[in-house]
Amino acid sequence: MAVSASTIRNVALLSHSGAGKTTLAETMLFNAKVINRIGRVEDGNTVSDYEPEENKRAASVQTSLLRFTEGDDKVNLLDTPGYDEFLGEAVSAVRVVESAMILVAAPTGVDVGTERAWDLARGRDLPVAIVLNKMDRENASFERNVQEIQSVFGSQCVPFQLPIGEAQDFTGLVSVIDPPADIPAGVVGDFDAARERLIEAVAESDDALADKYLEGEEITAAEVTAGAREAIRNGDLTPILVSSATQNIGVEELVKVMRDFLPSPADLPTTSGDADIAADAAGPLAALVFKTTSDPFVGKLSMFRVFRGTAHSNGEVYNNNKGESERLGQLYLPQGKNQDNVAEVVAGDIGAIGKLNATLTGDTLCANDSRVTLPGVEFPKGFYSLAVMPATQADLDKMSTSLARIVEDDPSLQFTRNPETSESLLTGLGEVQIEVALDRISRKFGANLNVKLPVVPYRETITQVTNSEYRHKKQTGGSGQYGHVLLRIEPMTRDEGFEFGNEVVGGRVPRELIPAVEKGVVNTLKEGVLAGFPVVDLKAVIYDGSTHPVDGKPIAFEIAGSQALRQGMQKASPVLLEPILRLYVTVPENYTGDIISDMNSKRGRILGMSPETRYTVIEAEVPQAEVQHYSQDLRSMTGGRGSYRFEFDHYEQVPQNIEQRVIDTAKQAKETATA
Repeated sequence: MAVSASTIRNVALLSHSGAGKTTLAETMLFNAKVINRIGRVEDGNTVSDYEPEENKRAASVQTSLLRFTEGDDKVNLLDTPGYDEFLGEAVSAVRVVESAMILVAAPTGVDVGTERAWDLARGRDLPVAIVLNKMDRENASFERNVQEIQSVFGSQCVPFQLPIGEAQDFTGLVSVIDPPADIPAGVVGDFDAARERLIEAVAESDDALADKYLEGEEITAAEVTAGAREAIRNGDLTPILVSSATQNIGVEELVKVMRDFLPSPADLPTTSGDADIAADAAGPLAALVFKTTSDPFVGKLSMFRVFRGTAHSNGEVYNNNKGESERLGQLYLPQGKNQDNVAEVVAGDIGAIGKLNATLTGDTLCANDSRVTLPGVEFPKGFYSLAVMPATQADLDKMSTSLARIVEDDPSLQFTRNPETSESLLTGLGEVQIEVALDRISRKFGANLNVKLPVVPYRETITQVTNSEYRHKKQTGGSGQYGHVLLRIEPMTRDEGFEFGNEVVGGRVPRELIPAVEKGVVNTLKEGVLAGFPVVDLKAVIYDGSTHPVDGKPIAFEIAGSQALRQGMQKASPVLLEPILRLYVTVPENYTGDIISDMNSKRGRILGMSPETRYTVIEAEVPQAEVQHYSQDLRSMTGGRGSYRFEFDHYEQVPQNIEQRVIDTAKQAKETATA
């Protein structure tokens, strides 16, 4: 079958975890005769969930591309994870589709993942259809769900279908948008009200139809259908559909709505800078890589969406982000973990290519003589960090390479090294995301890595001015060492760092030896006297000393400077400093009391609250040591409805009742490391 942009539907399946996206996709494939039996998520045999990490958790952890044809249309489904720690997968999926279907589990209703999916799709102005799935389950209520959906997302959400029965009595549906000749007696009253509301909603989005409606003229069925199609594409109307994916009820009707009312790539041109790119297969190539997977045997597989032109197997393209050419090998059309070889991928379609050299997720592949850069993928930034270390010496060589590869696969992960603590850090959206990444590293690259909470980068400083003297003498026969230093050490204002001064007069310490004293002092600042943390905000001044004409060597004055500083710090009332973060927590308003109470228990200071649509942003200062588990804490307090971000703000003194505990822990860790 010839594929063109107008016959393609690219649809992202979004929802809260457990709403049934993967099962719905599986049932669509079965109805389209792509597969001969419907797999089960619990059995680990669905087309979409094929990774061992997904089978282990009985849940999707990555986006899968599934495809089928229905009549003259080709449907590309991007089945995304519902768990919020894998939000990056959904973000990349909505970047390359023209519409989204958001599933709602009918027994439980709108959940946090539903809201997040809505915000994600509508944030990109994608047309949305809402699917009330699991209508056959206990406690499923169509009316309750419709009221909740309209309350949360707006009155433009209108039923396109009515269920025949609910829960165990759910046996089918009646189309409101395309009414059958005979309406079942049990839903006649509901149907008439739903049809009238649908016509009203369509009229509200079209001035000409609004005039007819207000003047009491009949709006024809064809006008309702055409008006609904346009309103959906403009985001003015959101259909509510019903289904039971496990019972295969409503799935064929859902696909019909998808084909008839959701836009094709030809309907919605993408934008690059100031220019619109029409989905013209004959135009110069413009394609976006939106997902990358790595495998030590197969290599790198890049999934891409063609926005304009046609990608050809064994052709040459230009990566406009990297500024270099790429050679395309064999092109594929993915179907879960499998790929079918194809000669070309046309505008509007989604394909895959193996073993690109420089190309990463978010890069644009284009024609060399018509270069363009498409907007990339803006991945969410995580703030949950764990320190990563090799389990054995054999894993050390594999660690950096495997972490770099896994971050290429999932750009919402970050791999960094903290120079202060010398720890390698893996940062993501939460504990489960990092756990899955480590499982993949072990399976794919054979590197076993351990993790722990990162060391908090405490610092040390002094609070009093003091004088210190140290005389270094070493005589072992032959040439000796002699260095005599008198230092004054002074506290400086927070964040001023370190300063070294020289007030020696009369040449009692020769000028050429002063740099050696400074070197000894600077080296000693690396480890303080309380717990071995770096020393900051201190001024050291050499004001006197003495030397020896033969034994007064730089090494002697370096040692003398170091020891004078160490002794002086012990007398200058040293204290610990801790990093303070500026924390921004976004939660529904009814959770603000819990957040503030929890922040007070974490030694935080509330700086202010800013109400926004459906949410409130709470700004606070909080010690880093208190929020290393904040990802889990916030999820527990808000049922997953909260999000947060933070940035380093400043250092301040650790309270005395906590300082000794930190010192003891640091000393114990050092003893363990040297044991």
